[in-house]
Amino acid sequence: MDIRSSLAAQQYAATRPATAPKAQLGGQGADFASLAGEFAANMKASEETAMAAMTGDADPHALVQALAQTELAIETAVTVRDKVVEAYQEILRMPV
Repeated sequence: MDIRSSLAAQQYAATRPATAPKAQLGGQGADFASLAGEFAANMKASEETAMAAMTGDADPHALVQALAQTELAIETAVTVRDKVVEAYQEILRMPV
């Protein structure tokens, strides 16, 4: 190994922490994290309502409402996923 590659490896190791991703409290990442948290909470609440309806502790109307909310949340998540995949594929098609 010549001295130039050794120097390059040392420089890379020295600057690597500066390029590492950092957790951000604000911005779009936080918005996406809150949306994912809301989605999970919605799924959990719907599951709890369904379990209560099976045991007879919940009103059937509450079950229908929970199922409608779950369906809307899943359709939204699938639409967002499809848009992300479409954007990724569009980036892959770009000439370099």
